[in-house]
Amino acid sequence: MNRLDLLKYDLVSILIYIGLVSFGIINIYSSSFNGSSTNLFDVSSIVGKQIIFFFLSLVVLIFILFTRNKFFDNSASIVYFLSIILLIGLFVFGVERGGAKSWYALGPISFQPSELSKFGTALFLSKFLSIIQTDLKKKRDIVIVLIIILVPLILTTIQPDPGSALIFLAFIFPVIREGLNLNYFYFGLYIISTLLITLKFNFLICLTILTIIFFAYLIYLRNKKIKVSLLKFIFSFFILISTSLSTNYLFENVLEQRHRDRINLVLGKEVDKSGIGYNISQSKIAISNGRFFGTGFLEGTQTKGHFVPRQHTDFIFSTIGEEWGFIGSLTTIVLFSFLIIRIITRANKQPNHFRRIYTYCFASLVFFHFFLNVGMSIGLLPSIGIPLPFVSYGGSSLLIFSLMFFVYINFDSSRLKES
Repeated sequence: MNRLDLLKYDLVSILIYIGLVSFGIINIYSSSFNGSSTNLFDVSSIVGKQIIFFFLSLVVLIFILFTRNKFFDNSASIVYFLSIILLIGLFVFGVERGGAKSWYALGPISFQPSELSKFGTALFLSKFLSIIQTDLKKKRDIVIVLIIILVPLILTTIQPDPGSALIFLAFIFPVIREGLNLNYFYFGLYIISTLLITLKFNFLICLTILTIIFFAYLIYLRNKKIKVSLLKFIFSFFILISTSLSTNYLFENVLEQRHRDRINLVLGKEVDKSGIGYNISQSKIAISNGRFFGTGFLEGTQTKGHFVPRQHTDFIFSTIGEEWGFIGSLTTIVLFSFLIIRIITRANKQPNHFRRIYTYCFASLVFFHFFLNVGMSIGLLPSIGIPLPFVSYGGSSLLIFSLMFFVYINFDSSRLKES
């Protein structure tokens, strides 16, 4: 057990955390307001449930602050494999919501295991990368890292919940930070480009484009007399073609029509403000209504009229934009940006390898959620069901993000003692 000494903890980050959660509760109340006052501790109401989960998070805080750092190192594999088992169990015992079988329901309590798998993956990935024998210059270790990330990603995708699955790509940033050759990252960008071309057009057009690029690049290298392994080049070409083919198959046979519609909307293949694009269209209207200072608490016409579906979860930023205006939106963005930068800065000073990588993982997860949610709310990204950390309604999300945050606080508190 650790001895409690408040001055050794990152109090600035804790204050930002409390501020974001409190601001989230205020906006959840507003987005769910039906014209009559609500008992904030009424567990049957949305805001009441969020407050209860906040208090449960504080209980988790007390437990973690008194837990030795080594406990998380030793339990990393247990948490990871438990989360994988829970993801697999969804296909048998899961409850379908919003077209995805991604929840367990235990009476009035619901739990989304993909949230726990983010924490488990962060711990297990940090554990593996911190092993002294791990070398990201070895293909074997790179493959193991890919497996650690791809297993929960694939299991979440086929629920199907592609939005939550996308979050696992956040782990590529700490992997790069720990020494992954940037050529692999560039190749990953080629894969993403292949994926986007396939989605925008089709497999045959993508195959044609890749073939032209393949032969043009070979001719260029030959004219420049640059030696290149033809076997590796052909293998890379095969990987890109396989990516295009599998993307085409997943898009047509695994994703549901609602997911295909949202992707087509973002790619510009469809224009629809009343059907599949309704959520984003209404969110943009709400944010524009706020102007500079906002309409005021409980005064947003879009929010009060409940024109934005799922406004208390995925589109909570539209409530902030409408009722608190540019000032409120900017303040939220600045707080998240400051928190992420602060976490990364303190991670750079962390002498312990495992705790440093975990902190990078946590910062990447917060950034991905923040970027995707805000981008979705202002219409730059598709509606993919990503909550805003600490702010959006959701017991699973708040508990797990609070858990990850408190583990970071625990790790950071021991930084000076070990440096």
